[in-house]
Amino acid sequence: MEIRGRRECAECGTRWSYYETGSVSCPDCGSIRSVGVDERKQHTDSADPLELTDLKATLADGEVRDVVDDLKPRLREYIRKRGFVREGELGPLDDEILVAAELLHAVDVYDRSRETTDDEYLYVLRLVNGVEAGDRPAPEDVPRSMAAARGLAYATVVSKYRREAVTWLEDHPDAEAQSTLGAIRDHEKRVHALDGDVPMTDSEALVRATQELGAYLATDDLDSLATAQNRLSRLG
Repeated sequence: MEIRGRRECAECGTRWSYYETGSVSCPDCGSIRSVGVDERKQHTDSADPLELTDLKATLADGEVRDVVDDLKPRLREYIRKRGFVREGELGPLDDEILVAAELLHAVDVYDRSRETTDDEYLYVLRLVNGVEAGDRPAPEDVPRSMAAARGLAYATVVSKYRREAVTWLEDHPDAEAQSTLGAIRDHEKRVHALDGDVPMTDSEALVRATQELGAYLATDDLDSLATAQNRLSRLG
C-alpha cells in the first residue's frame, strides 16, 4: 500500500514516523488526528517485532506442546504483517522471516507426530531461541523429518517476497528482474506442488537466488543478478 509515513499530530504538533512505530497514534499525546507531511510511498512492512520471551521461559521447564497454542498464532500474525517494501524501497529477503516460517511449519510437524525424537525436539528449541535474531540453521543441521517443513516454509516466504517485488517493479521497470522473478515463481510452485519435499540444496538455492536478486534491485549489482540467474538455471 502507499502511505504518507511522516506524520504530524493535529493536536500537539509532534512529528513522528509511522514507518518506525507502526502506529497512527501520536507518541506524545495519543491523539489519532494527524496529517501526512511527506509524499505517499509504498510500504508493506510492520514495525512490530516478534516477541517470544514468555514462551521461551515456559519451554525451559516444559515441553513444546505446552506452547504450541500460543506460538502458532504469534508466528502466523508476524509473517502476515511482515513485508519487504519500506518507505518505497524494496528490502532484502531476511533470515528473520525465514526462520519464523520454518518454525511455524516445524512446530506443526512436531505437534502432529505421535513419536518425536530428541533431534526434533532440540531442533525446534533451536529455532525458537534463534528466530528473533534470524539465526537460520545450516541445511546439514536440519533433521530429515523436518526437511519438507523447511522446503515448504521457504517457498511460502519466497512467494511473498516475489509478489511484493513484482508490485514494486511496476514503478521501477526492469526486464531482467522480471524474467528472473518468473524463474523464481516456477521453482517456488514446484516446491509447493511437492509439499516442500525437495532436496535441501534446492530449498537453499531458491532462497539464495531470491536474496541475490534483491541485492541486484537494491544496488544495481549485475554480478548478483548473474549469480541468481545461474543458480536458478541449475535447479531441477
